[in-house]
Amino acid sequence: MSRIDSSNKHSPTSLAEWQALAASLEFETRAYVEDAFVDAVSGETFPAINPATGETLAQVASCDQADADKAVKVAREAFERGEWSRMAPAKRKQVLLKLADLMEANKNELALLDTLDMGKPINSALGDLSGAIGCMRYQAESIDKQYGEVAPTGEDSLALILREPLGVVASIVPWNFPLMMTSWKISPALAAGNSVILKPSEKSPLSALRLAELAREAGIPRGVFQVLPGFGHTVGKALALSMDVDCLAFTGSTGVGKLLTQYAGQSNLKRLYLECGGKSPHIVFADCKDLDRVAQHAAEAIFHNQGEVCIAGSRLLVEDSIRATFVDKVLAAAESMQPGNPLDPDSFMGAIVDEAQHAGILDYIRQGVEEGATLRAGGESQSGNGLFIPPTIFDDVTDTMVIGREEVFGPVLSVFGFDTEEQAIALANDSDYGLAAGLWSQDIDRIMRVTRRLQSGQVFVNNWAGGDQSVPFGGVKQSGNGRDKSHHSLEEYSTLKSVWIALE
Repeated sequence: MSRIDSSNKHSPTSLAEWQALAASLEFETRAYVEDAFVDAVSGETFPAINPATGETLAQVASCDQADADKAVKVAREAFERGEWSRMAPAKRKQVLLKLADLMEANKNELALLDTLDMGKPINSALGDLSGAIGCMRYQAESIDKQYGEVAPTGEDSLALILREPLGVVASIVPWNFPLMMTSWKISPALAAGNSVILKPSEKSPLSALRLAELAREAGIPRGVFQVLPGFGHTVGKALALSMDVDCLAFTGSTGVGKLLTQYAGQSNLKRLYLECGGKSPHIVFADCKDLDRVAQHAAEAIFHNQGEVCIAGSRLLVEDSIRATFVDKVLAAAESMQPGNPLDPDSFMGAIVDEAQHAGILDYIRQGVEEGATLRAGGESQSGNGLFIPPTIFDDVTDTMVIGREEVFGPVLSVFGFDTEEQAIALANDSDYGLAAGLWSQDIDRIMRVTRRLQSGQVFVNNWAGGDQSVPFGGVKQSGNGRDKSHHSLEEYSTLKSVWIALE
């Protein structure tokens, strides 16, 4: 199978160059089980469709219960063999660092797969690759720096507290950041010594299957890492209900997260780490400096990746004394963020992932108009081929409106006004979600007061979506309970064992 040779090469800089690379691609479409690429047991497939053109890229293996059962059995056997689970952490580190190097050497191809598969702009996909590679390296470098503990006892005993891998981990990842979310899940799980089964979204499976090839090349042993493309209600459900999966890590919608919680309880009470939906408040106080810069950040916070972002700053809360001026500045910033060909490096937004998501976003926009919000920009699908929706901005939104409460997962911004700090906090916290929040202010006392009271897993002050691999990512309330990134995710993929030694 031909591959793009991107080793030691800069990324293309024009639409024509990316189109040429895309035309040369061939896709791996089979499941990766044990140490081989195989068709689904049923022989069934599903189409991978380019949402920017409507073109069917490939027919991908559609795994189900039989495939899940086989993969879990293989994963358990690999774990018990111990060539990975009992390998010295420093040696696991070297394998994962090699995998990170291979990802970097093939970054153009991996980014291109995500762009073609789910419609994100190519520059955004390249940025995702940097995050994915950085996560792999961070977790690899961290694993041989995790220490156990010696408990304080008397001289007649010695108590050890050990960290050990869990066993078989199933990771179910979303379509909006396919390879980055994959790395966030599998990097700590593999580093900790687990066997991992990855189920990519049926809307974006291609980069995960290419990653499996690189994992094999890096030297991850047979059965330790497997990839099962398919649907959530088939192979995803089978993994969640498996009695031999020890942990399930999921990023996706709150509704699916609730189903997985039920499945974990119906089966073996497997550990369950969820990162679910969001309706994140982005608060702008009148004392903030440089409204033009803040407006640019506010627009990027919702329109980046077509608004298909779990932490998107979809609720913009603006102090009323500057609201009219500020919204005009956001409108001006959004003008430069129109969707375009995802392979064009100049495109800020790309295509909506599929027809169902596209129709759902337009339905939310219709409801916003019907409920009386003021439509200031966008609101209609772009004509022509592909699934494109321009930046859409509603003003005069209230907390009783559907667009102000539910996660749209598209380029739709809801603007609220407030007069006091207390009103801003109450409005921000009036949500089922708690994944992210942001605030802009020059008053350090206000910043500390508001930050502590916001019900959110992460708060961005005078920025949006800042952070690096050292900072955990996750939410509270119905946004979930797991944490990606940082050493805290390593803790989730290991278990504690207490050892009491009598020294008589």
